Amino acid sequence: MAPQREWFEKDYYKTLGVSSTATAKEITSAYRKLAKKHHPDTNPGQEDTFKDISAAYDVLGDADRRKEYDEVRAMGPAAGGFPGGFGGGTTYRTGDLGDLGDLFGGLFGRGRRGGGAAGAQRGADVETELHLSFEEAVNGVTTSVNVTTDARCHTCSGTGAAPGTHPVTCPRCGGTGSLQDNQGMFSLSQICPQCGGRGTVVTTPCPTCSGSGIEHRNRTVKVRIPAGVDDGQRIRVKGRGAAGRGNAPSGDLYVVVRVDRHGIFGRRGRNLTLTVPLSYPEIALGTTLTVPTLADPVTLRIPAGTPSGRTFRVRERGVPGDRRNATGDLLVTVEVDVPDELTDEQRAAVEALAAVVEPPARQTMGV
Repeated sequence: MAPQREWFEKDYYKTLGVSSTATAKEITSAYRKLAKKHHPDTNPGQEDTFKDISAAYDVLGDADRRKEYDEVRAMGPAAGGFPGGFGGGTTYRTGDLGDLGDLFGGLFGRGRRGGGAAGAQRGADVETELHLSFEEAVNGVTTSVNVTTDARCHTCSGTGAAPGTHPVTCPRCGGTGSLQDNQGMFSLSQICPQCGGRGTVVTTPCPTCSGSGIEHRNRTVKVRIPAGVDDGQRIRVKGRGAAGRGNAPSGDLYVVVRVDRHGIFGRRGRNLTLTVPLSYPEIALGTTLTVPTLADPVTLRIPAGTPSGRTFRVRERGVPGDRRNATGDLLVTVEVDVPDELTDEQRAAVEALAAVVEPPARQTMGV
């Protein structure tokens, strides 16, 4: 991806509230918190803030883009302090400072031969949501999502030329995509106005896309969701976003996963949680439980005198692990189930127990 003008103007680290030395994990964690807080679906009016947060993560969340961003930002004022701020397709060179035009022109893909790189524009990144069941999120799934984006024209395959014809070399710039204007000490390089920097022109436009090479249509994209994905997690599908212009690469597709609640289990990271009600005799005397898991049920022994609210850990019965994470555990919490009403027989039994059990010591509340 070619560096964007915004890279000189916006501090993406500040947008996400992290330092420039933050780890990839810290950046992802910061993004998830902010995205949840400012998502337009739950916080109307936060569209611009959410867009800024997403733009920052699109760069900092990708190791290669982050490296490019850091290199561009390291140039400081020298990178953006020339007249025009690199706007308007103009680069500046001086004999004393060396070929700065080649340096910055290379970064922005301007004024160079090589397949119309000067007029190329990477496709936009696209974001969509995918709703999964609890089991699908835990086990992983390969599915499809529908997105409506800019795509390469199906008639001309993105060339912009009508079937049976081809783009021709631009007669004004000779295919370079730029025009040179020597002004003594300075040599100005400007994008060719006739071909827009592509180096080629379409003489017979495609009837479907009117020569743009791009059409807006619905597409079905296959997505592989890894096992253990969590609610709100963002999955990147490289190169499946909007189509690029001028033979530039397509943007990326980001799939935000929404996971349905389970009827029995809760989840904390890779651990599953389960609450089991017990009667007072089971808590006092101890018992053996058969508890469900995502696979086969397991037997759990509850010692006598277990306090209500205690949590037992069943190893490796949580969310399956992957190369980076171990399989989680099942956390079973037991709670005393106090009946709302008692039968006459139950009341008599409780009253008999109360007669032989001393109440626990209580602290006197001072005034």
